[in-house]
Amino acid sequence: MAKVEMTVNGRSVAADVEDRTLLVEFLREGRNLTGTHVGCDTSQCGACVVHVDGKAVKSCTMLAAQASGSEVTTIEGLAGNGALHPMQEAFRDNHGLQCGFCTPGMIMSAVDMVNRLGPKLDEATIRSELEGNICRCTGYHNIVKSIAAGAKTMGKGMKKAAE
Repeated sequence: MAKVEMTVNGRSVAADVEDRTLLVEFLREGRNLTGTHVGCDTSQCGACVVHVDGKAVKSCTMLAAQASGSEVTTIEGLAGNGALHPMQEAFRDNHGLQCGFCTPGMIMSAVDMVNRLGPKLDEATIRSELEGNICRCTGYHNIVKSIAAGAKTMGKGMKKAAE
């Protein structure tokens, strides 16, 4: 057994877990944060993407013990003060989802993309950065459109924060 302590969506959590417990299992089963999905069990689909210390990570490839001491943000922790995150709004407004299974991972990857590359993202960059996130329902057109719109809105917030 391993003792893990981390901050999840702004709250300190601690638990004893089996050494082999994956972060995705800890979040879903231990914290009841079921927005983080398990899609493939092989780290290829990206449905399980969360942010660990501000970086996108496939939580099915990381042990909960490896995240001990870290700050973890899931799709549930992205929104704040009763308002959706700009990227969540963009997915809603631009029909960036169909069945919705991949959407949390897509949104978490998209937020990371904007944080790393800035808000001015062209279609080729967005599509390239989405490698490792699979959607089985759409042709990605509205996902790309959603990310571009969300990035633009996030960029406005980045400018305000810099001022």
